[in-house]
Amino acid sequence: MSLLPIFLTLRGRNVLVVGAGAVALDKIETLRAAGARLRVVAPEARIEIRDLAREEKLDWIERGFVAEDLDGQTLAIAATNDSAVNRAVHEAALKRGILTNSVDDIPNCDFFFGAIVQRGKLQIAISTGGESPAFAQRLRKEIDAQLPEDLGPWLRRLGELRRQVLEMHPRGEERKLLLHQLAQRQICDAWQCPTRLMAVSGLPRHGEEAGKVYLVGAGPGDPELLTVKALRLIQTADVILHDDLVPQAILALAAHGAEISNVGKRCGEKRITQDEINERMIGYARAGRGVVRLKSGDPLVFGRAAEEMAALAAAGIQYEIVPGITAASAAAAAVGCSLTDRNNASGVCFVTGHRAQPQGPEQMQAAEKNTRVVYMPGRDLSQLAMQWLQEGLPEDLPCAIVSRASQPDQQVQLTTLGSLAVTPAAAAPSVLLAGWAIRDLALEQAVVSGEVTLSA
Repeated sequence: MSLLPIFLTLRGRNVLVVGAGAVALDKIETLRAAGARLRVVAPEARIEIRDLAREEKLDWIERGFVAEDLDGQTLAIAATNDSAVNRAVHEAALKRGILTNSVDDIPNCDFFFGAIVQRGKLQIAISTGGESPAFAQRLRKEIDAQLPEDLGPWLRRLGELRRQVLEMHPRGEERKLLLHQLAQRQICDAWQCPTRLMAVSGLPRHGEEAGKVYLVGAGPGDPELLTVKALRLIQTADVILHDDLVPQAILALAAHGAEISNVGKRCGEKRITQDEINERMIGYARAGRGVVRLKSGDPLVFGRAAEEMAALAAAGIQYEIVPGITAASAAAAAVGCSLTDRNNASGVCFVTGHRAQPQGPEQMQAAEKNTRVVYMPGRDLSQLAMQWLQEGLPEDLPCAIVSRASQPDQQVQLTTLGSLAVTPAAAAPSVLLAGWAIRDLALEQAVVSGEVTLSA
């Protein structure tokens, strides 16, 4: 069953409630808060409902339900413990085109009440389609505990700014983008509040600052692992020049109308040089456009950011670096281990596949005490494994190969250095972790959970 979630205006509209017990009282309070005009039909009523009738806050008809009670009503609520009465209310309402909720009686329901979390005019409604109202209440409590208490006043101020923007700015993409920008900012009461000034002046361009280049880390691939600043820049950029490893789920966050170009060097037959990427960034910036150079992971870790920063500086183009979560952190999280360990790993060494081996015995002695993170290790790990073994690393050194870390199709393979050469190839992008920190309880639990595979 597919349900349409809506928020319905009931102020001044007639609603019938059949029943006047404890369950009915709960629905009556909810409907009164929405401003509905209530008619309650029941032979008997709780004292609270009698008091409301005496205070003329609802009409109580002291008898059983008849079909004519539905005439002129917008909604009907059957809140009795008699399924026959609930069914009669529902059937009579259907003939009149009136939607009905029968409390705890799903076959006689056209709609369901949600569990509500409220902050001023902000309402979050949770429905289980009648399957488990208790579960909806549990989620309501959890969400309520996590939401800031000041969301109501913030939303009120945001609503004031929205109405101001609608009056001052013409309809179009620029106005739509401005409204989205305002919704992401803090709003103070002072007239010189930057957000209030933005509502008046508008955005000069899509980019946060036209003519500037942002080197932005897209993280390991999960959109929820983007930083808040990275998300804002992606949503407001005029131009996005992205690596091939940035997934579509993140690119889909870009503003409508933004120019998005893949400048990766791994995309089929496509080839683009670093000089060409630099020229594009400089050209777009000089044209007054806001540019996001979007790199997977962190732009400062094997992202050739140094070359791009040098080119931008030489051209006199402003730039800013926005760090991201590097793949090593996501891979360690996927395995369930720490990259450092007080007993087993005093440091971390980041290397790429073609530069993974140390250069001498002294470096080798220190290397075993560190967790090694090998970016882009390649599909054939036999040469790397042979080099490490020849240099003295032990065969039982724990290793983990993490493919597409943090993404829905993430895969983890656990092995040792001695078996690394025969470990099945992992889908790109992948990261190799090696070191004594990658073992013991975390690995045992991961294997038992089925989240990883173990290579002999």
